[in-house]
Amino acid sequence: MPFQIVHNNIVDMKTDAVVNAANSMLKEGGGVCGAIFSRAGAEKLKKACDALAPCPVGQAVVTKGFDLPARYIIHAVGPVWRGGNYGERELLEGAYTNALNLAWKKGCRSAAFPLISAGIYGYPRQEALEIAVSCIKSFLVAHEMDLYLVVYDRRVVEISEKLYRDVQHYIDTYGQEEERSRRLNQTEFWQAYDNAPMPCMEEAVLRAPGGKRRTLEELLKKREETFSEMLLRLIDEKGYTDVEVYKRANMDRKLFSKIRSNRDYIPRKQNVLSLAVSLRLSLDEALDLLARAGYALSMANKMDVIIKYFLEIGEYDIFLINETLFAFGQPTL
Repeated sequence: MPFQIVHNNIVDMKTDAVVNAANSMLKEGGGVCGAIFSRAGAEKLKKACDALAPCPVGQAVVTKGFDLPARYIIHAVGPVWRGGNYGERELLEGAYTNALNLAWKKGCRSAAFPLISAGIYGYPRQEALEIAVSCIKSFLVAHEMDLYLVVYDRRVVEISEKLYRDVQHYIDTYGQEEERSRRLNQTEFWQAYDNAPMPCMEEAVLRAPGGKRRTLEELLKKREETFSEMLLRLIDEKGYTDVEVYKRANMDRKLFSKIRSNRDYIPRKQNVLSLAVSLRLSLDEALDLLARAGYALSMANKMDVIIKYFLEIGEYDIFLINETLFAFGQPTL
């Protein structure tokens, strides 16, 4: 996935670059900054930073990664929150954009970001998250890079109270009702199955109408379109380009090429769901696409219930969906 929100310690990320939420003088601080200095080697990093200081708010500079797993540390200086009327948003956007461009310029193909300015600088978390996602989203339109927003505390990622309540209500009510209905239907099915005569395999599978026997080869030729074939048909019918689809699906280009070039390729369920979102499918269309890959939505699975909620309301922003999945402790797409 090109962009993921992950629950981790940023100093443990094995990416080409990690981004430090730096201060203008590039001095060792607390929080993320302190952890990066400590793990990288405080004296070595201090010497490298002193040679580059000061760095204006909204700008970024780069040093070696020293003892970190990452090759580079990009020091991005975010603004202190002063109420929102002093250009804080523009400065924070600049910090992300300049850090992203610097990573690309240094040849990085992966980078891990903290939620800049959302700690001791006091930037409201929900707005800081929205800015981070927006900047990363815009960057990925024109660049191929694996980007991570790393949070040490899951509570840092906040979605709107209304969205959280709506999704929770959907999970608590509709999901439970569907599961009860499914179990009832299963019971009825097996009761009917127990009372039904056992079909003859030859009659049920190998005989066409009129009693003519069919070979296995003929049966395979008449099977329905594969997942890959259905995907490509839907892309054509909806008038999308391949690039549009895999970008909106938050999918790696190489994986998309693998799906496209192999008619029998079966991707992971999360990849199928991300493509359903990217194609802006209705719930029925999404269920059909899932079935082509041998999957279904289970109302006993919280992630599936959340995806079903977004498909039903016609919300196809995969970044918002992923934020919601993360907030509910579920795997992201």
